[in-house]
Amino acid sequence: MPDTPVSAAAPLATALAARAPADGVDRISDLPDEILKDIVSRLPAKFAVRTGALASGWRGIWRSVPLVLTDSDVFPDPISTPNLVVDAASVLAAHPGPIRCFYLTSVTWSFVPSHEAEIARWLRLLAAKGIQELVLNNRPWPYELPLPAALFSCTTLTRLHVGIWKFPDTTALPPTAGFPHLRELVLSVLMQDEDLAFMLDRSPALEFLTIIASQSALRLRLVSRSLRFLQLATCGLSEIDVADAPRLERLFLLRNLCRKDVSRIRIRNAPNLHMLGYWQPDHAELEITDNIIQVQQISSLCILC
Repeated sequence: MPDTPVSAAAPLATALAARAPADGVDRISDLPDEILKDIVSRLPAKFAVRTGALASGWRGIWRSVPLVLTDSDVFPDPISTPNLVVDAASVLAAHPGPIRCFYLTSVTWSFVPSHEAEIARWLRLLAAKGIQELVLNNRPWPYELPLPAALFSCTTLTRLHVGIWKFPDTTALPPTAGFPHLRELVLSVLMQDEDLAFMLDRSPALEFLTIIASQSALRLRLVSRSLRFLQLATCGLSEIDVADAPRLERLFLLRNLCRKDVSRIRIRNAPNLHMLGYWQPDHAELEITDNIIQVQQISSLCILC
């Protein structure tokens, strides 16, 4: 999981009290608004909201900075979920946006009634307020819980991590659905070949793609003018076909779980590819521009076996 841009290392009251001057004069509140906003932007949401009680100059500042919201802000116990739905929705509704990050990583959604409707409501709120980074995990199981198609309304996303869900049916999505600003995508979901192809086609700025523990066998045909790094871990891939990836630099395959005796890695157009790992010659056949290549024949490509 990516680190959040805020820190909860010390409670707000303790942090401010430790810096209080001996004469009791509130010099922090006299700082320029831009500095106050920078301070509040580095606080978890539950502390940022409380800054309004410090002094009149702090009131409303948390609404004027991009919001960072994590599950620890709205519920402390990952098993007790009833207040989560209410609290998260109220915080999202109260903030005018933009929303910098929304990280939800420790909810078992099977315990939440009508989880699909609730998440869809959140996603619509996030989309309306310019969400930039979204991490949405269902921990630990089950995999088959459907992820609402409302995810595709979050067109301002630059980073997206989705784990332990069943991917929505992309064939039913409108032709305008997509992520024009998405640069980083991490998936650990039940999905079909066409769903992955859809994500690549609708993410024209994507540079980093990671697929972890795919629960369905995939055939990856890579066509992307922007992708630079591809990582595949514990996936069932029968074939990786790098058809057209002119900016691809690194391709990592760790523990391919394909049930076939030998899977295939095809490199057709990847002129900037300089690192391939971890290739196991006894488990995967490597083919470059329609020729099966032996390790000793390669001089410009670093292969980790």
